[in-house]
Amino acid sequence: ITGVTGMKIIRAIISGERNPVKLASMRDARCNNSKTIIAKALEGNWRSEHIFALQQAVELYDFYTKQIIACESEIQHHLESFDDRSNGSPLEKPPRKSHGSSNQFHFDARGYLYRMTGVDVTRIEGIEAPTALTIISEIGIDMSPWPTEKHFTSWLALCPGSKITGGKVLSSKTKPSANRAAQAFRLAAYSLQRSNSAIGAFLRRKKAQKGAPKATTATAHKIARIFYNMLKYGTEYVELGQEYYEQRYQDRVIANLKRKAKQFGFELVNIK
Repeated sequence: ITGVTGMKIIRAIISGERNPVKLASMRDARCNNSKTIIAKALEGNWRSEHIFALQQAVELYDFYTKQIIACESEIQHHLESFDDRSNGSPLEKPPRKSHGSSNQFHFDARGYLYRMTGVDVTRIEGIEAPTALTIISEIGIDMSPWPTEKHFTSWLALCPGSKITGGKVLSSKTKPSANRAAQAFRLAAYSLQRSNSAIGAFLRRKKAQKGAPKATTATAHKIARIFYNMLKYGTEYVELGQEYYEQRYQDRVIANLKRKAKQFGFELVNIK
């Protein structure tokens, strides 16, 4: 039992309600199971020690919820101290992302992010407001310490390594890092496994080629570059979709085949 209605049923049990039919009537209307099935699941002997343990768990849940809200209130107060870089322009309606949203704040964190950065970084696939705040808490909003996106992604340790001796590449393995911003970018990349976006298509193709760990790092690298350019140059991110990425990939493959064929004295002809 989860969610608001689930807690309503649990609190009713703690308050002394034992009628399974009455408890089942508190179910969410969108629940897949019927009242009869839920009522049957709520039949029990109601042992006192179990009720006591349940009450303790609920009290802990309420305490931590209160502490989380207090923490978020302090975060909100701190975000209000940043200068407004949005020039008063309204924030557009958030795009609907195919991978969904989770772990949102109790306040409009997206609005504060837009106000302090001047761009809507949550438009990037995989980047939700909590993720963006985690990243900004590590890197700030001033990108001048990193002259280019290559410097930025290298600092995050999201670039391939360059262990070279005597002109020979010994290893291109990514350097290990405990950077919280890099971890946030990796989590953002990992969340795109089923995304219909261009970045999601990129992740799946890299996963098929090189495996999940390398694909996640490569996708995190791509997201970090987009994030950097948005903060540094104030550019907006436009999602082009999975079809656009697949078409671009196909065009690159065909161009490479034509170039190789030409090197051997052949010419590829499109028969469509």
